[in-house]
Amino acid sequence: MPGTPRAGIIPVTPFQQNCTLIWDDATKVGAVVDPGGDLDRIEAAIAEQGVRVEKILLTHGHVDHAAGADELREKLGVPIEGPHLADKYLLDSLPATAAQYGLDPARPVTPDRWLDGGDVVRVGELTFDILHCPGHSPGSVVFVSRDARFALVGDVVFKGSIGRTDLPGGNHEQLIRAIKEKVLPLGDDIAFIPGHGPTGTLGEERVSNPFLQG
Repeated sequence: MPGTPRAGIIPVTPFQQNCTLIWDDATKVGAVVDPGGDLDRIEAAIAEQGVRVEKILLTHGHVDHAAGADELREKLGVPIEGPHLADKYLLDSLPATAAQYGLDPARPVTPDRWLDGGDVVRVGELTFDILHCPGHSPGSVVFVSRDARFALVGDVVFKGSIGRTDLPGGNHEQLIRAIKEKVLPLGDDIAFIPGHGPTGTLGEERVSNPFLQG
């Protein structure tokens, strides 16, 4: 039997990025998604929920999503999975990017496993299918639990908006295509947690997101 996912959102960094703690309700085994910083806050949430974290997942390589990943990996002794290899340049340059934005010092990140479309990630009893959705960044990935009708979409799509595409490596047409051809077909009932802002459902975005009309 597939597990029942639980999720807690921990806003981190001045960018208020939705670092997410996900876990399987039955086993309390979980993962930290996009630990961009404020590790004390993330560790407090792990302790509060009593979750045994077995891996760190990255949706993409931007500083507000990945800057704390290497330090958290060291503290917890767990592997990092994701994003797609196309974001290697972003992960390599995290120290410089953090300094540029005036954030806490960051380490470069080399994941233990790069992810590609079609891959599967397991967290406890939970199973996530991987979609490679470039456009916001070249290596952005989406984690989809088809059993639980739930997705972690990073900065690919937001409630009422989409990821910005004006950063180096961004591509607006590519992002729209990824959302319309890979994400929306997952089904209107899929609930998602984005990298910033409120949660939503794909059905709401399909009919009301101004970037996805026409």
